[in-house]
Amino acid sequence: MSVMGAQFQIPRVRPGRAGKTPVAIWDLLVWAFQSERVSLDFDELASAAGERPGVSMEWVMMQRANLGCAIDGGGRSEPHPDADLVASAVSCLPEGCGGRRMAIWIADLARQGRTPDWGQGVSPSCQPVAWRQCKYGRYAEREIWTGPGRWPTPQLGKSDGYACRVVFSGLASERAARRREWLAWWGALLELQTTFEIRCDLTGFVVTREMPPRSPWKKEA
Repeated sequence: MSVMGAQFQIPRVRPGRAGKTPVAIWDLLVWAFQSERVSLDFDELASAAGERPGVSMEWVMMQRANLGCAIDGGGRSEPHPDADLVASAVSCLPEGCGGRRMAIWIADLARQGRTPDWGQGVSPSCQPVAWRQCKYGRYAEREIWTGPGRWPTPQLGKSDGYACRVVFSGLASERAARRREWLAWWGALLELQTTFEIRCDLTGFVVTREMPPRSPWKKEA
């Protein structure tokens, strides 16, 4: 999956003290992974409390609340407890939403403050496979063509019989693949948003229904 995309500044997200701060799910993820620097631990409860892995996000969050402490490897100042809960929820994404592979991708994007590249920079292109440099400048590399359609050797002049191999990029299939990745990422964010709506154990935040656009490419039409 590509990690290229729009870059965001660190959102000015702060957990509320007197009350809970409204926050969009993506801003919450960026805050947790970029500002608080939490890490994913797919077997955190199994290693800390002897519980079995592979359970739902809601179960993990309930067990963490029962433990009454943050599970952290140490070696640095502990992140905010809400950031730990966010990391737990991401770690427990169901397979229908991409599972661990999606969790790692979301965490990586959030640390960089980037959304996925849905193909906004993809345009059709045809380039030579290789270039060569001479005193007059750069030129496309060519080779003697021995494939179908080659003229008989006696009919070829000194500069005849050459071909330049090219490679095509920015095809419709590439753009479609990136759009599918965006939709998978968006669906995983919706799953996380729903999780925090159903069981909101966050002490300083309340997750709103604000989401990134589902199909940003439709603006191009």
